[in-house]
Amino acid sequence: MIGEWLRNASAVTVLTGAGISTDSGIPDFRGPQGVWTKDPQAAAMSAIDVYVADPAVRRRAWRSRRDHPAWGAEPNAGHRALVDLERAGRLRAIVTQNIDGLHQKAGSDPDLVIEVHGTMLEAECLMCGRRTPMPEVLARIDQGEEDPPCPECGGIQKSATISFGQALKPEVFAAAERAARECDVFLAVGSSLGVQPAAGLCVEAVESGARLVIVNAQETPYDRLADAIVREPIGTVLPTLLSETC
Repeated sequence: MIGEWLRNASAVTVLTGAGISTDSGIPDFRGPQGVWTKDPQAAAMSAIDVYVADPAVRRRAWRSRRDHPAWGAEPNAGHRALVDLERAGRLRAIVTQNIDGLHQKAGSDPDLVIEVHGTMLEAECLMCGRRTPMPEVLARIDQGEEDPPCPECGGIQKSATISFGQALKPEVFAAAERAARECDVFLAVGSSLGVQPAAGLCVEAVESGARLVIVNAQETPYDRLADAIVREPIGTVLPTLLSETC
């Protein structure tokens, strides 16, 4: 059934969450072994007001960025399956909540990857907006700086990601909304669909006439809207589903 929908679709938009990267060794946030499940205090590093106000949180955040498993991670079968979908000419866009850059590393066209929550591969100054490749800033951590300020203005830096309390980039989310409205199948993969407004793209897609397929280990708030739900491991089921379309 799902394979037939995908075969007949001229445009598939994929929303990916942390679950697609777990097979690459990057833990999710809210799952049974999630970062925030195992260490609820870690969520403070993702709250912009706490981050700005508390130097101790910033110091911990910089250590966490330096030690993040994404730096040594490789794309897995789920990422590669989406590359195959693109090559088959059926991919409208990948809207990703992930910040790890693994879609692009797998070979997805960067122009088709919409990073609604930003990227960990760059640092951004909260005062002047200067962007710096993250490895350059992490090198300063290794040299003993615990909370490296912006080299341009001396402001607070953080990863170029969207923290809780920060607004999404309007132009980025507008592109995500267009992709949700302009597809025949909206495939939500590895997302708890608990973070707005990204999760609301499911509604955009359904109201525009798309079929909604959810591939996720746990229940989501949007299961009731789905035309199909798959609970099997992403790295196994996604290549199988998409191989029928390529």
